[in-house]
Formats: sequence, C-alpha cells, structure tokens
Amino acid sequence: MALPIRLHVVLAISALGLLLSACQTERPVSGPNRAALPTMERVALAANSCWFKSGDAAFRPYRLAPELNSFSGRPRILAVPRNSPESRPVLVVQAEGNPARLDAFGPLMSTADGERIKRDVLRWAGGTSGC
Repeated sequence: MALPIRLHVVLAISALGLLLSACQTERPVSGPNRAALPTMERVALAANSCWFKSGDAAFRPYRLAPELNSFSGRPRILAVPRNSPESRPVLVVQAEGNPARLDAFGPLMSTADGERIKRDVLRWAGGTSGC
C-alpha cells in the first residue's frame, strides 16, 4: 500500500509544478514607444532642453520649430535662424514608421557639431532624456 501513496504524492507534486509553471508568463521588455510620433516627441523635448534652453553655443543662433503633427506621417523638428524663423531650416530631424526610422539633415550636420547632433538624437530616441 505504501507504493501507491508515494506515487500519488509524486503525481500531486508534479501536477503542482506544472500548474505553477503555467501561471508564469514572460514579461515583455518595457521601454519607450518606438513609433515615429512618440520618438520625435522625446527628441523634441530633450533637444529643446539640452540644445536651445541650455544656452548651448552651437544652437544659440537658432530656435526650435517643432512640426510633430505632420499629415505626411513624418513628425519632425527644425532648427531655424532665431531672428528669421521663416527662413530655410539649418537642421531637420524627422522620423517615419514603427519602429521609427530617423533622419537628420541640413547644414548643421556638416559642421563639427554634426556627430554630436547624431549621437544626441539617437540617445534621446532610445529613451534617454539627459543632456
């Protein structure tokens, strides 16, 4: 009689293990929304804070012109001359798709600050908000 009781206990423990493992689900990795609009919103907030409002010398002659509500599906931010905001932008950063494909272009990208702009934009798009 001892054998069937042991077998019953083993089966009960196995069933309990299966039940517990069935309750465990893998958590999705949380992170920032990678779609174009949320990505550009993060980039715009950080750029405004780190480049324009901080008094960064590279951006002092310019102002931020966000164009996040784009009907083209490409939300973007522009850096335009501070005293002539209707002029051609010196920097355009835009995103498209989900996950967002980023693009940065304009005269500022060919200056010594171009690499820093690229690094900043990629960092902010990835979810880091610091300068």
